Amino acid sequence: MKLELKPFDFAQAVARAGLRTDGTPLAARGAPAAQAPSFQQAMTQALKSVSAQQSEAQRLQRELQLDNPQVSLEQTMVAMQRAQIGFQATLQVRNRLVQAYSEIMNMQV
Repeated sequence: MKLELKPFDFAQAVARAGLRTDGTPLAARGAPAAQAPSFQQAMTQALKSVSAQQSEAQRLQRELQLDNPQVSLEQTMVAMQRAQIGFQATLQVRNRLVQAYSEIMNMQV
């Protein structure tokens, strides 16, 4: 699985959310918009992707240890770094979610 980091495009992110750049909702058009994945679906897909990257890195490590000539050290190291970056990103998202949950729970109503 290829992992590409792209610069954040605010206008594209706002358009995906169905908003204008000033934060107001886009006007409803005749055809219904395609249903965007829910937060739960997006998180599930991201976690599955990270898990797949970790499994691939472990598989390449095993193959390298067994002296498979079709697996290179460079390929294995890149897969390990991708898995580590994905895991660190997932950990940061989890930390932010826990922090936001704590802040909301501590709000006075």
